[in-house]
Amino acid sequence: MSEPKQSSERGAYQVLARRYRSRSFEELVGQEAIMRTLRNAIEHERTAHAYLFCGTRGVGKTSTARIFAHELMVHGQQALGEPQPSKEVVDAIFRGEDIDVVEIDGASHNGVNEARELISNSGIMPARLPFKIYIIDEVHMLSTQAFNALLKTMEEPPSHVKFILCTTEPQKVPQTIQSRCQRFDFRTISDREIADHLGSILDSEGITFDEAAPLEIARLADGSMRDGLTLLDRVVAAAGERVDLRILEDVLGLPDETLVDGLVSGIAQGDGAAALRAAGELVGNGMSHSRVLDVLAERLRRLLVVVTCEGDTDLLGVTDDAAERARTLAGGLDSASLVHMIVACDAGSRSIRSSAASRALLDAVVVRLCLLERFASAATLLSGQSGTSPGKKEPARMR
Repeated sequence: MSEPKQSSERGAYQVLARRYRSRSFEELVGQEAIMRTLRNAIEHERTAHAYLFCGTRGVGKTSTARIFAHELMVHGQQALGEPQPSKEVVDAIFRGEDIDVVEIDGASHNGVNEARELISNSGIMPARLPFKIYIIDEVHMLSTQAFNALLKTMEEPPSHVKFILCTTEPQKVPQTIQSRCQRFDFRTISDREIADHLGSILDSEGITFDEAAPLEIARLADGSMRDGLTLLDRVVAAAGERVDLRILEDVLGLPDETLVDGLVSGIAQGDGAAALRAAGELVGNGMSHSRVLDVLAERLRRLLVVVTCEGDTDLLGVTDDAAERARTLAGGLDSASLVHMIVACDAGSRSIRSSAASRALLDAVVVRLCLLERFASAATLLSGQSGTSPGKKEPARMR
């Protein structure tokens, strides 16, 4: 097996999120439409003077800004008949340290004085490249005075200057700034795309893995490739030569799959004792009471997808074996019942976080779900009315 790649920088280990950061449009994952638009703008020389990249954390905004800056430089050099930027210059761009591609952290350089310094420096011609590009990360953190100072320059910048603004909270960027930018909204990355990328990284690192492991990490990443790579780094550090679900359970605190299946099975069969035992073991393994219900809600969501989509399980984002287990557990349940169960888990989880009787609430929710089919139809429960036990007469109302 090949040795994992190490950083050449002082022989230190470089985290996966940095080592596998995209350096070309082709390497970016999950933002194909944006990449195609930016590439076409460069090729047809229709680039704007200011861009606003919006999206949640870890979806590729800053990486795209660096790639876009690099491609602009390469195309500009070609147009001028100049040699391509050297490897040192390219590396500096992707490290955010180049003198012509200036990266600014809006959170720590948010004052009007920093904005005025940027404006004064923008008038200086680039040192060795066709453009001077300013990448302002977390631009929404700039003060009102800083935005006002930038406004005029962004409206009529020097021909050699381009701005790329990145933000996770576009609603905090003044409309006067937004109106002077071409806006691109980055979507969250699908679990399958993240899992495939993590799998390719594990292959590159010479680490074997269970098919389910990258999918579980992708689910925890919640659409953020950077979060997925950070989680993978933790797992790889503990795993050594192989990544499997057991390692994920130990390192990331994932629940024991057998116990979760037992909990869901007990609820599906109306077996309160079996369900309580499975929930108790999950708690005994160190899982909080509210977390048990959160995990249960996620697993019931799988059953809901299986029942509602009638066999089309692309939405599940799990392995074939896990999808088959979900089909088995979903037998006899309907969509309305599962919706009620998920809502009950969410309500119970929120109540537990502020309750001194958290274990009692957990057990009550679990038993309630077990008794759902026996004591009331799903429609009656969803309407907020109490059901009656089969074979028993409804008690007479007081007059």
